[in-house]
Amino acid sequence: MTLKTCLAHALFAAGAVLAGTVSAQTLTDVERRIVPVAQWGGTPADAALARKHEITRITLHHQGEPFPLGKDPVQYLRNLQTWSRTTKRWLDIPYHYIIDLDGNIYEGRKIEYAGDTNTEYNPTGHALIEVVGNFEEVQPNQKQLDATVDLMALLAAKHKVSIDTIAGHKDHSASTVCPGANLYHYLQHGYFRQKVALRLAAEQ
Repeated sequence: MTLKTCLAHALFAAGAVLAGTVSAQTLTDVERRIVPVAQWGGTPADAALARKHEITRITLHHQGEPFPLGKDPVQYLRNLQTWSRTTKRWLDIPYHYIIDLDGNIYEGRKIEYAGDTNTEYNPTGHALIEVVGNFEEVQPNQKQLDATVDLMALLAAKHKVSIDTIAGHKDHSASTVCPGANLYHYLQHGYFRQKVALRLAAEQ
């Protein structure tokens, strides 16, 4: 039995044991709980201006600004969409999904449209996740971490993307510290890949 096969069996067994602790929800449930653009008061992007792409990797970002307790995530999203379109002249919010302090997942730009960035890398093919907050200054909370795992697992399963592609913005750009040291820690030390692997195994 190869090492790869052994690992697969181990992950499946661990997933079966830990399914209740990883998440009580199925990935279908995760997808259903994503708040669509229309529900948070956004407007659809102009499809004629979009760059279509296929997802080949998953890339994590942070907001890069403080997000205090009590701040309204819906108003934040509306402001972000307006800023993205009027100031940056982008198609839409640059990220496909945004995760708030309570672990709620919001739809941003449609996943079939390539994202945008202020840095030099090409985000075509990237599923872009933003977690609110500045993780150079604060720690992500457990709700945010759990939602990130759920969303990464959903994206990996739905788009048939290897968990080896899970990375941070700074892994693709030398001009940023995004997603911030305190969130990047969970990428650097394998937390997200391990948790996503368990999440996917528990789904089988």
